[in-house]
Amino acid sequence: MDVFDGNKFLNTVLLLITTIIVAKLISYFIIPKSKKRLPLILPGWPIIGGLLRFLKGPIFMLREEYPKLGGVFTLKIFHKNITFLIGPEVSAHFFKAPETDLSQQEVYQFNVPTFGPGVVFDVDYSVRQEQFRFFTEALRVNKLKSYVNQMVSEAEDYFSKWGSSGEVDLKYELEHLIILTASRCLLGREVRDKLFDDVSALFHDLDNGMLPISVLFPYLPIPAHRRRDNARKKLAEIFANIISSRKGSNKSEDDMLQCFIDSKYKDGRPTTEAEVTGLLIAALFAGQHTSSITSTWTGAYLLCNKQYLSGVVEEQKNLMAKHGDRVDHDVLAEMDVLYRCIKEALRLHPPLIMLLRSSHSDFSVTTREGKEYDIPKGHIVATSPAFANRLPHIFNDPDKYDPDRYAVGREEDKAAGAFSYISFGGGRHGCLGEPFAYLQIKAIWAHLLRNFELELLSPFPEIDWNAMVVGVKGKVMVRYKRRELSVNQ
Repeated sequence: MDVFDGNKFLNTVLLLITTIIVAKLISYFIIPKSKKRLPLILPGWPIIGGLLRFLKGPIFMLREEYPKLGGVFTLKIFHKNITFLIGPEVSAHFFKAPETDLSQQEVYQFNVPTFGPGVVFDVDYSVRQEQFRFFTEALRVNKLKSYVNQMVSEAEDYFSKWGSSGEVDLKYELEHLIILTASRCLLGREVRDKLFDDVSALFHDLDNGMLPISVLFPYLPIPAHRRRDNARKKLAEIFANIISSRKGSNKSEDDMLQCFIDSKYKDGRPTTEAEVTGLLIAALFAGQHTSSITSTWTGAYLLCNKQYLSGVVEEQKNLMAKHGDRVDHDVLAEMDVLYRCIKEALRLHPPLIMLLRSSHSDFSVTTREGKEYDIPKGHIVATSPAFANRLPHIFNDPDKYDPDRYAVGREEDKAAGAFSYISFGGGRHGCLGEPFAYLQIKAIWAHLLRNFELELLSPFPEIDWNAMVVGVKGKVMVRYKRRELSVNQ
């Protein structure tokens, strides 16, 4: 009996081994091999994969891996694959693909508790396209012209409170001025004149409710999320009252709030109070941080680079000789030197360091070295403005502040095609607020350059990598002295 059982066991083992071998042979000779050329997966920990490395800072990871692997590789986090496409040679599909192939919706779901239901990433693409049309209409040139007048007025009023000389934290001052300007241009006169302190405090709670952990777990029951949800509810009540009051009195204002109230979908349906509130919150989130951060970096670089500071001051003198003291949309449009200085600060320090999409179909890319990779459906696809904007094969001496790199004849931002410079994204999902942002920052710095001498007291600021929107770390102390710029100086 024991011998029989032993033979039976041996036969079973042999059958199993034979089956495995035959299966392998069938697989090798009959079933065609996958011809996919998949990107290399970075080594990581069991289960969590590269999570710790990613949380430590994606830019630091890219600095390590790009020289070794080039512009295409995959990081696994839990069950998700994040494939990086770095550089214009491989990122064109990222920017040009339709939403059916590369979608924003899944990867930006963490914004839904902040923006609210029924807007942007909580609606399907066809509705989102219509809502983006509302943004486009609210940022047309005729609207921007009226916004510029408000921007200039806010800057004049804000800086009139400075003394004849003194020391200030430039970062703090610009943050506060930008929220005032945004309140007037976007949220409306009612908020700016009567409810600014209340609304500003609520937006602060909303802002602080978007943490790195919120990206993975947006509904985690933590104090910051509870404050976020309470603030969102109170803002909805405030704007419902304002919208109702405007509609009841037939008042019309020059602001984005009015544009959203007046907007209609293609089927004729007007926007709801909840949609208007959500769209306003999305607009403020998109613009407030980016403008205050970029205006601060612009100032820090100008005050540390006297040749460029002299250049923008000289430009202001020339414009004053031509237009007098007038500062409006058309005068701001002539500030090419200042524009290049802002653009270069934004190249070195784009506030959004990562852009993400979810891939709904397979696609292929070819690197500048000629390597081809197949990116499978289901991968999260990422690119990084902060890293791509400093690639040495596109930008000469990429870590140097050099606004002249955009001058006619050099134009390094076009060196490798449309997506060489991606501070504002590009393609189908390029930033709609780019013209608004440049006008806002120009209006502020035109006023400062014409009315003050400035000197940087702090060391040159460091980057705050811990923030969701990456900005300036610590204070940026500046000494100012009031002066009136003269054409003859």
